[in-house]
Amino acid sequence: MLKELRPAIVLIIALTAITGLAYPLAMTGVAGALFPDQAQGSLIEKDGKIVGSALIGQSFTDDKYFHGRPSATNAPDPKDSTRTVDAPYNASNSMGSNLGPTNKALIERVKGDVEKLKAENASAPVPIDLVTTSGSGLDPHISPEAALFQVPRVAKARNLPEDRVRQLVSENAESPLAGVLGEPRVNVLQLNLALDRAAAR
Repeated sequence: MLKELRPAIVLIIALTAITGLAYPLAMTGVAGALFPDQAQGSLIEKDGKIVGSALIGQSFTDDKYFHGRPSATNAPDPKDSTRTVDAPYNASNSMGSNLGPTNKALIERVKGDVEKLKAENASAPVPIDLVTTSGSGLDPHISPEAALFQVPRVAKARNLPEDRVRQLVSENAESPLAGVLGEPRVNVLQLNLALDRAAAR
């Protein structure tokens, strides 16, 4: 009996060591050597302090900053563990809202966001990504159109010329990968850091 079981036990131990230990360690080492910035979380520093990641959005609410997409992530309510509360860009709970297009709560939230944005800039159509959440709830990017939509508010709050703020959006716009994969996009944190640098000058 033991003679028949020994090869199976040895095989399980060997495969566990190879696929559960050796392979992940090797891939971690290769990733760290070839892509050190990405392997460490694509962290962004300002004045020697880490202020965020290029991969995870942040909640900006001040008028002097560009705002990202709405986030549907949540966290347990500290007052009642059976409920949840909104926690935008909560990386430990990546998710979309799972609300369908006919859901009343979603319709009301989007309508409210559209009205608020139209009051902010009535001269331009509201970009869809400023009122819809991403599937992960963590998307750090908005479309260039969504950034340009916010230029009048940001320029007014910063007392900067709108043309200068538009130029910052253009300078921070990223093209699709290899010119074909994805859409043009703007990383909100990096744009806001560029805006801080421009305002400081």
